[in-house]
Amino acid sequence: MEAPEKLLFGSTLGWQLEGDAVDVVDLDEEGEVFCKPCENVSATSGVELDKARPRENRMRGKARPQEKQPEELIREVPMVSGPYFYVSGSNGAGLVSIYCQSRGWQRIYDNRRQDYALKWCEIKCRETYYHFKEGEQLLYQIPNNGVLTSKTGLLSCLREQERMMKKTNRSSNPKLLKMEEFFPESFRLDLKEERNAFFELCKEEEIWICKPSCSNQGRGIFLLRNPTAATTLQAKLHSSEKDPPSKRVPCRAAQTRIVQRYIDQPLLLEGKKFDVRSYLLIACTAPYVLFFAQGYVRLTCSNYDATSDDLTVHLTNQHMQKKNSLYSQLKDKTVWRMEHFNSYINEKFGKTNGLPQDWVFTVFTKRMQQIMLQCFLAARHKLDRKLGYFDLIGCDFLIDENFKVWLLEMNANPALHTNCKVLRDIIPSIIYESLDLVLEIFTKCLQGQSVLPLKTLCHFVLLYNEDDSDLGQKQTWKLSTRTCRGRYLRPHTDSTGHFRSSPAKAADLSPGAQLPQKKECFTAYKGLSTNSPNHSTRATV
Repeated sequence: MEAPEKLLFGSTLGWQLEGDAVDVVDLDEEGEVFCKPCENVSATSGVELDKARPRENRMRGKARPQEKQPEELIREVPMVSGPYFYVSGSNGAGLVSIYCQSRGWQRIYDNRRQDYALKWCEIKCRETYYHFKEGEQLLYQIPNNGVLTSKTGLLSCLREQERMMKKTNRSSNPKLLKMEEFFPESFRLDLKEERNAFFELCKEEEIWICKPSCSNQGRGIFLLRNPTAATTLQAKLHSSEKDPPSKRVPCRAAQTRIVQRYIDQPLLLEGKKFDVRSYLLIACTAPYVLFFAQGYVRLTCSNYDATSDDLTVHLTNQHMQKKNSLYSQLKDKTVWRMEHFNSYINEKFGKTNGLPQDWVFTVFTKRMQQIMLQCFLAARHKLDRKLGYFDLIGCDFLIDENFKVWLLEMNANPALHTNCKVLRDIIPSIIYESLDLVLEIFTKCLQGQSVLPLKTLCHFVLLYNEDDSDLGQKQTWKLSTRTCRGRYLRPHTDSTGHFRSSPAKAADLSPGAQLPQKKECFTAYKGLSTNSPNHSTRATV
């Protein structure tokens, strides 16, 4: 990977770009954060994915004719009515394409087009957010979701929330947990005071885990097992600070890291370490509407050994497990359904640990939901809000041997690949119901209707509806004064020939992966009123 150019990281705002040389920042869960120039679009088949993005005209204040692109690079869009959608990358984009095409929507391949109804991109491009039309389009990923999904961003928000609770008397809101009840003790290494406090503390034989703030796939993670390892890290950080400017990489910010107390006595499943991936859907940001979705269990290939130096013993994500020599034999056994997990806990730990029946679907699920909501509430005042922004966030939880639930991290653009049987059954329904809910809520907002009840709500659970919220002080939320009409969600002309089969049938998926049968909300889009009210007077906190 080439070195980033002119990349500046804001404290917890996720990213910031300087100059014209750089266009995109990758915040995909499947890869480390990096910045690179946009490239020309690659034409692919309907459910295949664009390998690159078109270069934007970035001349500021100068008139410049748009460069002609070779015909083979941008597929000609059929002369049919919209709505249009654009997808790029390889993470879930094939399923998004199937979903949109099953609605009769037409895919476009030119990233510069601004008449899309839905845009789903792994990589954030500043031009996309600059040209986004609030109340008329849908855009995946809140631009500054890093305040919730980066390690330093989440840590900062939770600490700020903790300070506020201490000032205002925690008993006024007993639903909020103390950080120590769900979040491992953490220190930021980019802040001198915290860094020194950590190295003062790290003088005993304890295990700490060091993580880059915005990296995924286990990249850049290592364990600090003893004071000697901590002293070595301290010396390295001190040395890098003293490097003269001539030795530093130009235009590159130092990688922000955190250290967390390692939970070295986790609950084990058949001797293996595991964590649970669940989903937080921010279906709408104006007003905020949030949902919880069950995910799956991720296990390691090898039995757990706290003293092992093999990271595949400690990190459960699929990218890391692929490095284990046993992965090809055990791939399907490294992912469990939640039903399988629940049955195992009932059988192995129910009586011996005094757990209630179906602990996974009662106590554990409720705890995950409580923690997700608390993290969102800590960050909600910092997130960018526009009608049409939505986000799907992967939340990873660990259970220790005392059945205490810990939040490990929250991930932007979570992995939506279907490389094993369990994921082929789970991931499609996650994507389909997410888009169902996003579209239904968007439509109701445009028509000035109440969000509830929701016809497309099936397996997801409503966590938070800002219009009906009693958490905190209520205040009026004002959107842009420009009238929102959702025009790009309406067909441009009358058209026939749109296939209306279910996404599952279009993809020829297994029965377990089919879209849940429910009433469609999409018929509302043909009848969207051109006199939809302005939303500046509707949503309240």
